[in-house]
Amino acid sequence: MDFTAQPKPATALCGVGSADGKIAYPPGVKEITDKITTDEMIKRLKMVVKTFMDMDQDSEDEKQQYLPLALHLASEFFLRNPNKDVRLLVACCLADIFRIYAPEAPYTSHDKLKDIFLFITRQLKGLEDTKSPQFNRYFYLLENLAWVKSYNICFELEDCNEIFIQLFRTLFSVINNSHNKKVQMHMLDLMSSIIMEGDGVTQELLDSILINLIPAHKNLNKQSFDLAKVLLKRTVQTIEACIANFFNQVLVLGRSSVSDLSEHVFDLIQELFAIDPHLLLSVMPQLEFKLKSNDGEERLAVVRLLAKLFGSKDSDLATQNRPLWQCFLGRFNDIHVPVRLESVKFASHCLMNHPDLAKDLTEYLKVRSHDPEEAIRHDVIVTIITAAKRDLALVNDQLLGFVRERTLDKRWRVRKEAMMGLAQLYKKYCLHGEAGKEAAEKVSWIKDKLLHIYYQNSIDDKLLVEKIFAQYLVPHNLETEERMKCLYYLYASLDPNAVKALNEMWKCQNMLRSHVRELLDLHKQPTSEANCSAMFGKLMTIAKNLPDPGKAQDFVKKFNQVLGDDEKLRSQLELLISPTCSCKQADVCVREIARKLANPKQPTNPFLEMVKFLLERIAPVHIDSEAISALVKLMNKSIEGTADDEEEGVSPDTAIRSGLELLKVLSFTHPTSFHSAETYESLLQCLRMEDDKVAEAAIQIFRNTGHKIETDLPQIRSTLIPILHQKAKRGTPHQAKQAVHCIHAIFTNKEVQLAQIFEPLSRSLNADVPEQLITPLVSLGHISMLAPDQFASPMKSVVANFIVKDLLMNDRSTGEKNGKLWSPDEEVSPEVLAKVQAIKLLVRWLLGMKNNQSKSANSTLRLLSAMLVSEGDLTEQKRISKSDMSRLRLAAGSAIMKLAQEPCYHEIITPEQFQLCALVINDECYQVRQIFAQKLHKALVKLLLPLEYMAIFALCAKDPVKERRAHARQCLLKNISIRREYIKQNPMATEKLLSLLPEYVVPYMIHLLAHDPDFTRSQDVDQLRDIKECLWFMLEVLMTKNENNSHAFMKKMAENIKLTKDAQSPDESKTNEKLYTVCDVALCVISSKSALCNADSPKDPVLPTKFFTQPEKDFCNDKSYISEETRVLLLTGKPKPTGVLGAVNKPLSATGRKPYVRSTGAETGSNINVNSELNSSTGNRSREQSSEAAETGVSENEENPVRIISVTPVKNIDPVKNKEINSDQATQGNISSDRGKKRTVTAAGAENIQQKTDEEVDESGTPAPSKPRRGRRPKSESQGNATKNDDISKPLSKGRKRAGGTQESPGGLEAGNAKAPKLQDMAKKAAPAERQIDLQR
Repeated sequence: MDFTAQPKPATALCGVGSADGKIAYPPGVKEITDKITTDEMIKRLKMVVKTFMDMDQDSEDEKQQYLPLALHLASEFFLRNPNKDVRLLVACCLADIFRIYAPEAPYTSHDKLKDIFLFITRQLKGLEDTKSPQFNRYFYLLENLAWVKSYNICFELEDCNEIFIQLFRTLFSVINNSHNKKVQMHMLDLMSSIIMEGDGVTQELLDSILINLIPAHKNLNKQSFDLAKVLLKRTVQTIEACIANFFNQVLVLGRSSVSDLSEHVFDLIQELFAIDPHLLLSVMPQLEFKLKSNDGEERLAVVRLLAKLFGSKDSDLATQNRPLWQCFLGRFNDIHVPVRLESVKFASHCLMNHPDLAKDLTEYLKVRSHDPEEAIRHDVIVTIITAAKRDLALVNDQLLGFVRERTLDKRWRVRKEAMMGLAQLYKKYCLHGEAGKEAAEKVSWIKDKLLHIYYQNSIDDKLLVEKIFAQYLVPHNLETEERMKCLYYLYASLDPNAVKALNEMWKCQNMLRSHVRELLDLHKQPTSEANCSAMFGKLMTIAKNLPDPGKAQDFVKKFNQVLGDDEKLRSQLELLISPTCSCKQADVCVREIARKLANPKQPTNPFLEMVKFLLERIAPVHIDSEAISALVKLMNKSIEGTADDEEEGVSPDTAIRSGLELLKVLSFTHPTSFHSAETYESLLQCLRMEDDKVAEAAIQIFRNTGHKIETDLPQIRSTLIPILHQKAKRGTPHQAKQAVHCIHAIFTNKEVQLAQIFEPLSRSLNADVPEQLITPLVSLGHISMLAPDQFASPMKSVVANFIVKDLLMNDRSTGEKNGKLWSPDEEVSPEVLAKVQAIKLLVRWLLGMKNNQSKSANSTLRLLSAMLVSEGDLTEQKRISKSDMSRLRLAAGSAIMKLAQEPCYHEIITPEQFQLCALVINDECYQVRQIFAQKLHKALVKLLLPLEYMAIFALCAKDPVKERRAHARQCLLKNISIRREYIKQNPMATEKLLSLLPEYVVPYMIHLLAHDPDFTRSQDVDQLRDIKECLWFMLEVLMTKNENNSHAFMKKMAENIKLTKDAQSPDESKTNEKLYTVCDVALCVISSKSALCNADSPKDPVLPTKFFTQPEKDFCNDKSYISEETRVLLLTGKPKPTGVLGAVNKPLSATGRKPYVRSTGAETGSNINVNSELNSSTGNRSREQSSEAAETGVSENEENPVRIISVTPVKNIDPVKNKEINSDQATQGNISSDRGKKRTVTAAGAENIQQKTDEEVDESGTPAPSKPRRGRRPKSESQGNATKNDDISKPLSKGRKRAGGTQESPGGLEAGNAKAPKLQDMAKKAAPAERQIDLQR
């Protein structure tokens, strides 16, 4: 029943009474006028209400009878009555009147109708109080109005909108949580009929609805929000156009004045979308327009809105509106930082609520993970980690890869977030296994990656890794057995680099514990100046191990002062770092110390935080005696086969080996925790196992921890001794070494024990059975080193009669001539392995004696030098293979370097022997160069070698492999920084500046380069360019900072050298000229690279007398040994196209050279992995896995690589064996003398190329002079024609053969760039008739 479908009344009803002018009242109701009291009026109105309530539309007589009364009730007297009960009763009557008289309302005046409906609307406010006695009447009023749709009459009124707005506002204001569903239903019916049956919704009316969606109103009255929400859902089809118009006005046309809600437009869109997306069908394209606005703040607002729309759980907007989604994704690359930040924040919700969109987001997150803004990179990590913690399936491997990358971010905040995020994922999915094995496998790489970060130089990174290890990888709060199980299987599953990092972590913590222990010992000593100085040095060392070392110094000083004043605190700290401290005791000590230092009045205490950092690093929170016992039990289970190894993803053999390696590492840091019969019984069991590595580790554990076995555990001692004897005599070389050291370390009668091993071994040496020689040689060498007083003399006869004469000076077997320069360990002949061990034995014997009274060291050095000069073939019988020669050269060079670490032997090493040793770093074999450089760096970084040996790294500028040059540069950086830091930390070291100050390497470098066998002509520009490259390789690192005016100091050193003579050959003018030339090149480089070098040097440098004579009086050497033209060429000329090792005293491989014969393809596949991974001190840099040689397709260490060549037709030349055609002379006369020119090569394996000639001749057939090769001393012609024929054009000079472009060594090929061979280009221009042979692999 309503008014909308009925025609207008035919006649107008006028007047206020009946035909006789009187108002008819229901029976029993007296006249209602203003003369009666209010109570009486209410009483009478109630009876009227009852009458109208009972009437229906069919009572025509009654309708006519009560028409005057109906008109009377609409009079001003009732509509403005001050009594609310009167007004309510009148409103109920009016509502019934509209019902009864529908469709012909008794009121014809528009003004009257407006007044009536406004009056009724005002009465609806009574609905607010549900506890009111009159609430039922208010409800009846609402119900009646809704059922009849009485307000629809207002559509005829011009200003009906005012009535509707008032109605809507009233209903939204009165609705509350005490209303039942019927009240809400009637309100909805009333309002929806107005919206759906009207001609449209005005903006003001729309505002009255939408205002309830604004967050501020929503929070005030949740029921009004719910009412508006249901109303909009019900009227979506009608109201959608009105909503679209509103947003169009505001968003597109910018008319914010159309509504007071314009400033809330984005909040409204969000709420409307949540209510029903269809409400915004026409609005979404407008948002796409706003996303492209020029106003950054406006784009930010739209991005925030769309982030909520796309990210909401049930939203399918991204699939329904792809253009808008793509446009939104574009904001990830917005120029405005807050927009990018907001986009990244959105990604987290999107990943969690819409995993299907992860693919779309991945690429954009990848770009943002490299954003220049720190906050954005940080939020990318937070986004990915948050989603992954919710469910690992929500993030793909690529997204986790972004987090992995950020662990190396340049900003600490980003790195920390990435590391902590990954740690949390590891604990959740690997440690707790919350998502099964598949998820655990997906993130299993995290443990390795986190530990790799320990290689970083930043102390903050190291401390965070330690914290992560203690809290996430192996949580310290677990019970001992569970904690050790966790550690046991973690260690077994780590990659080698992660294992090294973990070992280093324990080593650093142990080192810091020892520093603190030494500090406490200093507190026990009486106060003195020396004590204070030592204490200060120790405090500085401790501060370096804490975050922000600058601030840490002050806090550590303060902590030291507190320790001095508080004896109880000292005792707690002593207990914490004592070897017997258990994990539980450590926890108590840390809490107790922190409690004593805490200040309740200071909530944030930086001093306390710093002390906590220190305590966390030194507290043994993982390992104690109980923990070691638990580890040993786990290993026993693995040995017995009863462990859960397979379930943990580790094979039993791996578990046993890794477990023992873990125990070995812990035996260094926690030796006291091993002292129990049960532990040693298990280790004895391991000694009997067949696995050599397991037995070796077990021996080393005994060596590290068994100091009390002899006194406390005699049964273990009696069982251990025969096993150690057996290992020393017949075990592997490593086992033998450890067994000898173990006996020496833990037994008091070690002389007797070692004699029982030495005597039978020394008597049974037999060079005819080299495979049985290796272990005895190792044992004898270590015995003579550990007990020189007892065994030095007996060893001398062994050395003289057997080691040198019988073993080193004889070649009993013939090596395999496979052309390879290096072979794997398992392919090396036993005889060569025995010779290598014999060389090591010589060194160990000398290191044990530590004196040269018998001149044995001189003899040994001459022997080692001879081995280097002979390229490893000491007998020169040419029976030994190239790869075995490489092994022996490496052993000889390493031996000289080892002897140089002992001062008494360093003094007798001649400059010539030093130069021979240095040239090993330019060896033709890649592995020799690599291993030698690593040994050199290791000794230098520990300050074991004299400073002159650091000059050897300058020669690495000649290395053709980029990886090796990079490694050498890193070694230089590390060594220089360590030496400078040592000088700073040790004030007393100033007395030894000559041997410590890095700048003092310059004289050694200049002397070494002056004696470089490649430097033959002091005016040769190419040779000078090589010298300049070597000088700059070192000087570039030294000149990074001008510390203490070091640039001027280095310049002064070079100038002073020109005032001296070469002590090696003081009377040879050519030698001195070369020395002065190198000095001039050095001065040229220093002056060109630094404007500060012209300042006065703070002190006069001291030159080493071993290499330079004392300057003569009145001697002035102001001559310039390089011309101005040469100087300009060196400084401004085009850089050389290749590494300078390309043609070190070797014939060039150039156009016209014939390829070598290849009989089988198998020969060409040797030494594939010549470029092993760079194991630098930093450990975490990615290295290039291929050198320039790899680019050319030729393995560096193959003897006879096949090359791509250009062949110039040569007439009337007969093939001559073992010679080369010098087509360079045919094309350009001086090309053959150019060092390091580019040459081309091809892949090995061209079997069908026949070798026709190897001889270098010019077009007339005349042999061309070739560059001398480095290596052996010249031989006399009387040595035979074979030698003459082989080396007729190769006069030899003293030195080591380097990597060069020869038939024996294609290493020099690496120096060439195969992309644009310069020699070929030159040859082609000169001889266009040449043709190039392409050899395909």
